[in-house]
Formats: sequence, C-alpha cells, structure tokens
Amino acid sequence: MEPRRSHQSDESHESLESLARELAGLPPSLGPVRLIGIDGHAGSGKSTFAGRLAEALGGVPVLHLDDIATHEELFGWQERLRAQVLEPLGAGRPAHWAPYDWVRRRFGPERVLDPVPLLLVEGVGAGRRALRPHLARLLWMETPRARSWGRGRNRDGRELSDFWDGWERAELAHFSDDPSRPFADTLVRQSGTGYEWSSGTGATSGTSPSVTDGDGLPQA
Repeated sequence: MEPRRSHQSDESHESLESLARELAGLPPSLGPVRLIGIDGHAGSGKSTFAGRLAEALGGVPVLHLDDIATHEELFGWQERLRAQVLEPLGAGRPAHWAPYDWVRRRFGPERVLDPVPLLLVEGVGAGRRALRPHLARLLWMETPRARSWGRGRNRDGRELSDFWDGWERAELAHFSDDPSRPFADTLVRQSGTGYEWSSGTGATSGTSPSVTDGDGLPQA
C-alpha cells in the first residue's frame, strides 16, 4: 500500500530533530558505537519510524532484525547477531553479515557494516535481554498488539495468513519470556500528525510527549 503523503511542518521536524540530538548525545554503548534499539509488535511501524529517525540523524545505518532472523529461527537469532555484528563492532572492527532472503529461504550475499558513531537496530526483539546491555537507548513502538498484527496481516495479504498464525504464537511466547517494553527508555506513539514520544522516568506513563513528523502509515 502506498503511504499517504503530507508536508512536513517546522514544528514536527524540530521535534524529531530534538530526539535525534538526544540520541546522538548519548555515550557509546558498544565499543565506539551508540546502539539504539527500536522494538515493538510486528506491524507497529518500527521500520518506518527507524527510517525517518535515521534521516534526522544524518543518514545513519539501520540494521533490520528481519535480515538476521529466518523462517526456522524467528527469535533464535541472538547468537548469530552476537558473532556477526555485536562482537566485531564492540571491538571497533567491521561487522560481516548476510541478510536472510525470505522468498528464497536462504542467506544472501555478505554485507559489511563499519563501526559508526550511531547505529539503529529495529525489529521485534531489539530490546531482548541478550541485546539490552549493548544498547545506549531502547525505544518501544506503543501500538497495541491487536492493531499492530491487524496492520501486518492486511499488508501481507491472505497468502501469508499461515505465516502470521505461526508468527503470532512465536511473538507471544517471546515477549512472555523476554519482555522489552518494561525496559524501554522511550515510548513512541503514532498520532494524527506523525509520532509522539516520551523519554525518561515518565515514559511508561506516557507523560511529556513530543510530536515528530510522519507522512504516512507505518509499514512494518
């Protein structure tokens, strides 16, 4: 589905820029890298938000956990992420990883990710306990589970209905054992004009929101 387009207001742009400045000012958390996690239910808008935040940060790279997971390991990818990405970046070396092709059901050509001042990692499980010690900040997309899953099913169509049935069971089991939201530093909500976010001690109660630009519906 093509996203709706709207003009970016100065106010919303400034709010997104303020969040970017806040994140850029954090101390490194993984060797020389400030690793920012963006977690939430499937269909909550993580990849769309991550893309806009990356732009506000000057075009920083985004690592999608969908490229690390596989059909057989929807959530069993933490060791692969550690060996291919976390350990090398933490030592100041380039990470070498191969994104998974969900159509061909195999890993694609290897890619190289150099150590950068700031890296966004987005996907369901970006705030899991194995990853949290390496994060400078954890953001949670505050979209209800049922609404998120409904968006995902509508986006992917009936042909992936069986996959979604299995995914929902796997996600429920994952968050039951390893929840991310209680550990989030920042909650992000979609609003009529874009996004609202709240950070710090009031984040879980939804206080002190800041509006960010959003010109369309979330895509993932």
